[in-house]
Amino acid sequence: MLHIFLFSYRAEHHEVLAEYKEGVGKFIGMPESLLYCSLHDPVSPCPAGYVTNKSVSVWGVGGRVEMTASKFMAIQQALQPDWFQCLSDGEATCDEATSIKRARKSVLQKSSIIGVIEGGDVTEERLRSARETAKRPVGGFLLDGFQGNPATLETRLHLLLICGVSRPDEVLECIERGVDLFESFFPYQVTERGCALTFSFDYQPNPEETLLQQDGTQEEIKYVDQTKKSKTTSCDREMTSFEINLKEKKYQEDFSPLVRGCSCYCCKNHTRAYVHHLLVTNELLAGVLLMMHNFEHYFGFFHSIREALKSDRLAQLKELIRQQAS
Repeated sequence: MLHIFLFSYRAEHHEVLAEYKEGVGKFIGMPESLLYCSLHDPVSPCPAGYVTNKSVSVWGVGGRVEMTASKFMAIQQALQPDWFQCLSDGEATCDEATSIKRARKSVLQKSSIIGVIEGGDVTEERLRSARETAKRPVGGFLLDGFQGNPATLETRLHLLLICGVSRPDEVLECIERGVDLFESFFPYQVTERGCALTFSFDYQPNPEETLLQQDGTQEEIKYVDQTKKSKTTSCDREMTSFEINLKEKKYQEDFSPLVRGCSCYCCKNHTRAYVHHLLVTNELLAGVLLMMHNFEHYFGFFHSIREALKSDRLAQLKELIRQQAS
């Protein structure tokens, strides 16, 4: 499995790893894992306006860290990852008055390991960036600066990683456009909202299980109809149609698992009512159980994607996800 860790958090403490001299993989007890070092945390948007012609700013727990090319490479030497994302400027968008100029400046002239395709929403500059990056001895390509909008993704290259895209429907859109690797921050975001992933990705369902899921869906729709006039919270606005909010009072006496048939520890041992209780009483165990379930469910979704690709049934899976998206 590919494990992604954040350069911005490791940069603040790289002196320890430099003295250790055996790399971050062995330091964290994962010497056999494939490690990729990403620049930024996709869950926390980076403030714009801190990129210069000599440095790129990364943001860690202690705030902004200004990174030059020489300092960046020294830290990578201490980390010793299998892959790492090159320093790049991904702030350019069409909303900025100087977007064309910024997009042109963001195109890489030098790159190593994972080359970053830049250019904001300017198609011509993304193509120029792709051509320039493809000339370098890179092991793969990262598509940066889409801000969670894969609709403008047109470049097709070998081994593509994209940042900021994680919703199931967006993931499938990107896969159709040739993307190979994704960040898995979506389950974390869902957990932070006190929610559980419940969307179906079984494009070859058992008829009996399908009937049970349809009954549950009808109950959810009925509840929404009854409460649609109630005040919408910020959590509700952030929620997606792929999850349920277990803080809601209707789960107080729901003694079913989070998802029927789920093999995670939470679903095999606990109920929606129990997790609801943990959430409303602010117990730390709530986040632990939700994180276990959400990652198990999300990784199951990707397993389903791989199986669909093998059997040439990705369109069927995409239609199933589309029906659940909103």
